[in-house]
Amino acid sequence: MRQYEITFIIDPVLSGDEIKETAQMYLDFLKNEGCELVHTTEWGLRHLAYPINKRTSGIYTTVEFKVPTGEVISKLELGFRRDERIIRFLSVKLDKYGVKYNDDKRNGLIGRRKEESTENAAEA
Repeated sequence: MRQYEITFIIDPVLSGDEIKETAQMYLDFLKNEGCELVHTTEWGLRHLAYPINKRTSGIYTTVEFKVPTGEVISKLELGFRRDERIIRFLSVKLDKYGVKYNDDKRNGLIGRRKEESTENAAEA
């Protein structure tokens, strides 16, 4: 099975319910296409590196999923292009190193030292 990761940015002008509906619509689409959802991360409101369509921020969502063939990617990207609520998207096919990195990050093996060092500094 192939593993993919898609990050998309939703227009922040929408209401909270519309933002959740938009993200859920694409998650349901992936499930209906036979994808196995591995992990979903909602980053929330973030500033963009540069303005897009006169917007300086957006709601980021990342979905990691497994699928037998990559045919679903073209359908999903077409949906993103047609949807005015989506500012930008990026789809990436993960190799074995990307899969391991994401697993390690979810399990707390990556990024832990920085947190521990700040905790030690706060205790002292």
